[in-house]
Amino acid sequence: MLNAVQGLGGGFAGSVGIAVRDIDEGWLISFNGAAALPQQSVSKLWVAIAVMDAVDRGALSLSDPVTVRRSDLTVFHQPIRALVGPDGYKTNVRALLEGAMTRSDNTCNDVLLWKVGGPTAIRAMLARKHIEGVTFGPGERELQARTAGLTWRPEWAGGWGFLQARAKLSFEARDKALRRYLAAPYDGASAQGVTLGLSLLARGTLLSPASSAHLIGLMRASRTGPARMRAGLKPGWALAHKTGTGQDLGNMTTGYNDVGILTAPDGHRYAVAVMIASTRVSIPVRQRLMANVVRAVIRTRN
Repeated sequence: MLNAVQGLGGGFAGSVGIAVRDIDEGWLISFNGAAALPQQSVSKLWVAIAVMDAVDRGALSLSDPVTVRRSDLTVFHQPIRALVGPDGYKTNVRALLEGAMTRSDNTCNDVLLWKVGGPTAIRAMLARKHIEGVTFGPGERELQARTAGLTWRPEWAGGWGFLQARAKLSFEARDKALRRYLAAPYDGASAQGVTLGLSLLARGTLLSPASSAHLIGLMRASRTGPARMRAGLKPGWALAHKTGTGQDLGNMTTGYNDVGILTAPDGHRYAVAVMIASTRVSIPVRQRLMANVVRAVIRTRN
């Protein structure tokens, strides 16, 4: 298993961190597993844990009503945008959490983020729950603006203004900003740190049994990244996961990730993280790396 992970990581044309943590036995193997790499939408996992923690403490209920307004809209993938009219869109915490975790909706996630207290609250939760090796960024809008070399403006809510402003930047300006981000990601986390958080979630030490089951169920129902780690599954195996995808510049992709809890037919569990910080290889090659890491884990049970 160690040789397989080292071989997959070492043979990949790009900057990647891989970690596999046996949730039930405790062992950990990794390739570049301690490096801080961009999380992108993997960070939605920490927002979700903070939301369910607030539910456990009685500070929040999944049935609490929420009105999403046009000023709440973010950038990039946000399916909820189509539902937000001039008077907003009335929904609840449960639906927003489902949108964030199963469809990776950026606006659903950001609304929940600020409902639980913003980035400071997420960082405090990570420290309180002893999830080491994971930091949290400034929120979706500011993160994506900084990564592109811009400063977020409220009138960009919805994304088109941001995209137009980004398109006006020179390649050199965007390249400088992107390299600055990759050198010290604002939302950085290590593959080892992410698998630690996943292991604690699976063991039930982060949340109540009901909240743990609800969140892991949403991760199993995720519709994103079907050709990433999920493509390596064999019959009887299950994956509860969260993907992440960052910005591209030219032929370089950043923050292309998949992390999750892999469960064998006999119930044995592994936390797996494959985090590609940057690469110029094609999407199928990236996806194949992720699927092959899962296949390597599965071989250990055969």
